Amino acid sequence: DIAKWHLYLREAHLHTLLAERMYPLLLDNSLSEDKVMQILQDIPVRLGGGHREVPLADMLPMQSRVHLIDVLEEFQRKM
Repeated sequence: DIAKWHLYLREAHLHTLLAERMYPLLLDNSLSEDKVMQILQDIPVRLGGGHREVPLADMLPMQSRVHLIDVLEEFQRKM
C-alpha cells in the first residue's frame, strides 16, 4: 500500500522476480516465514522514478505477508 493505493506486484514488474526467488524454497522444502521475509527484504522497490528504494517487505501490509506465506505453503503441499 502507498497512501492507501493498492498496487499489484505484476504492475510493479516484481511478480516474476518474486516467483524466481521463492521457488527454490519450495523445491528444497525449506519454506519458512523468516526466509520469505528475508527475500522480501532483499527485493528493492524503486519509488519516485528511481530516486528512492524501499524493500518490498516494507511495502506489504501484514495481511498480505500472511496471505503470501499461506499461498506458498499450499502450493508446496501440492508439489
